[in-house]
Amino acid sequence: MTLHLPGADGTLRAYEPRTEPLPALRATSGSAFSSRTVFSAAHVVADPYADTTPDGPAAVDWDATLAFRRHLWSHGLGVAEAMDTAQRGMGLDWPTAAELIRRSAAEARSTGGRIACGVGTDQLTATAATLADVRSAYEEQLAVVEESGAQAILMASRALAATAQGPDDYLEVYGHLLRQAAEPVILHWLGPMFDPALEGYWGSSDLDAATDTFLEVIAAHPDKVDGIKVSLLDAQREIDLRRRLPRGVRCYTGDDFNYPELIAGDEQGFSHALLGIFDPLGPLAAEAVRVLDTGDTDGFRALLDPTVELSRHLFRAPTRYYKTGVVFLAWLAGHQSHFTMVGGLQSARSLPHLARAYELADGLGLFPDPKLAEERMRNLLALYGVNA
Repeated sequence: MTLHLPGADGTLRAYEPRTEPLPALRATSGSAFSSRTVFSAAHVVADPYADTTPDGPAAVDWDATLAFRRHLWSHGLGVAEAMDTAQRGMGLDWPTAAELIRRSAAEARSTGGRIACGVGTDQLTATAATLADVRSAYEEQLAVVEESGAQAILMASRALAATAQGPDDYLEVYGHLLRQAAEPVILHWLGPMFDPALEGYWGSSDLDAATDTFLEVIAAHPDKVDGIKVSLLDAQREIDLRRRLPRGVRCYTGDDFNYPELIAGDEQGFSHALLGIFDPLGPLAAEAVRVLDTGDTDGFRALLDPTVELSRHLFRAPTRYYKTGVVFLAWLAGHQSHFTMVGGLQSARSLPHLARAYELADGLGLFPDPKLAEERMRNLLALYGVNA
């Protein structure tokens, strides 16, 4: 049956939903990949019955949230937990994030899934934190992650960005944390397109100077850095950076615009992956990496290249609201029973934006049950007053 989807120009266009999912969605294998290490940054499922407000405490549906992580693990993907995809700093407070880390890490142990968890400073609420406050906040969160048995991802800190006077403060804080980390960590460089409060991270708005400081941190502690996650949406800058990494330090792409070419790599190297777009693309992304494991780069690109248009749409400016599209697609795919987000973030994207996300995802065959997705899309349109 035809759906009438609203476009950005205010008109309705006819769309014919597909009737069958992509065959790759039917294949399930939890075995590890051999050519790349791949994490999906996973979203959280809100409790739709919680009596809260956008600025109130986060309320999470734990059963649905953990079920989604089992879905990702069932396809062989690792889970990057409590990252910005899980709305850290955009609805998910630190006490709830800590509970999420503990629960997901326990689930990972019981299922044999790989997990890495975000370590930040978002428990700091004062606007005038000191460097000592930043260090202490990082240490508290690092202890929670290490005690859970998960790998740590040192995320960029809004408090550090606001407090640091220059590169030396970043060198001091990160050096302190790396010296005490029990196991090698992943360092995360999140660009201001994802979080405007991180402008000038590593002590400079000049990305070349910032890169030099970032590499200086790594060079001083190469045994404590498993890899770096780069989310700057600049493919050439990532390639240049990964070529300068010390031997044994991995580059995990966080580039949701250019991931196929960066993961495929070139004659001088490649990127592993830690991506928010692999939340909705999980099964398809897993199938593509298994093809890459056989050495078939062209087959890998043939599967993953067509997904870039959807990813660029979800991550379009303001990029920080990409989480809305990710959760929307999880609802359409049947991974949760509702389209509600912590912090009320389901309102952050327009109906035309969501309609285009549905059209692109359906065109790719991403929905295990296309009929369910169509029915839910039709209900959403009716809610907005569209006679679909």
